[in-house]
Amino acid sequence: MEINLKVTPCFGVAGNFTGHLEQAGEAKDFENVKTAEANAPKALFPTYIPIAPEQIVDENIVPLFLHNFPFDADKIIFPKGEQKVQIEPECAVICDLTWENEKVTAVKPRYFGASNDCSIRKDGAKKISIKKNWGQSSKGLSNHLIGIDKFSSGGILDNYRIASFLVRDGIAHPYGEDSAVRDYSYIYEKLINWITDKLNNQKDEGPAEEINRYLNACKCPQQIMISIGATRYTDYGEHNFLQDGDKSVVAVYPESKYTPEQIQTLVESESFFDQEISFLSQQIVL
Repeated sequence: MEINLKVTPCFGVAGNFTGHLEQAGEAKDFENVKTAEANAPKALFPTYIPIAPEQIVDENIVPLFLHNFPFDADKIIFPKGEQKVQIEPECAVICDLTWENEKVTAVKPRYFGASNDCSIRKDGAKKISIKKNWGQSSKGLSNHLIGIDKFSSGGILDNYRIASFLVRDGIAHPYGEDSAVRDYSYIYEKLINWITDKLNNQKDEGPAEEINRYLNACKCPQQIMISIGATRYTDYGEHNFLQDGDKSVVAVYPESKYTPEQIQTLVESESFFDQEISFLSQQIVL
């Protein structure tokens, strides 16, 4: 299944795997963010907001850089002047939205796939999105998405895991901890309820932004993409940043069919053909 991302607002969830923000050096950005539970995600952040037909582009409503389309299924173009860029391996979900009176009343997940919410590591960025969208080819979503039967316990995603690798000199180094989708801090109905609240009510404060204003600016879209959270890093992933010539690979795969070691073998042999796996393989270029 292919989705036209160029007309789809895209978002990410910050802090949906305990420990990731600390590893990424970003926990301090959320010191003053209050959450309902200790393990709750911290914020929903934008990575891309399309320009809708007849939309008046106003940087006071939507920052202009968020209109730059950042997704590329084949490569990541390294941001100029930066030193520390990391893969953010995630499961992404394409969702249909229902609207009433400029508020989202329902979020229905339809498809899922591998995502790289690639991020710059630097201090002083006022908003999360500044470290996420630096222009063309700064993020990735697999071209192969898989249908969701039901976004609840007992559904297809109970069987899926997220693996990621930095391939350097032909060797696939595990980059994020191999993690079950069901083990996100918030998943299924709890996550959907949280997302719905953030789409409608998140304020422009601290590192967060007012999402409802952005969605209304692009004419209450019927579909969005959400990367639902980055896994924790392996020791290698935490301490090794992307370089020219590296390859980033994220795989969302069925644990009933493959072991982590088998996935690593597939990555090293570039065998990306099983339709039960959503692969995202991106070359890193300067």
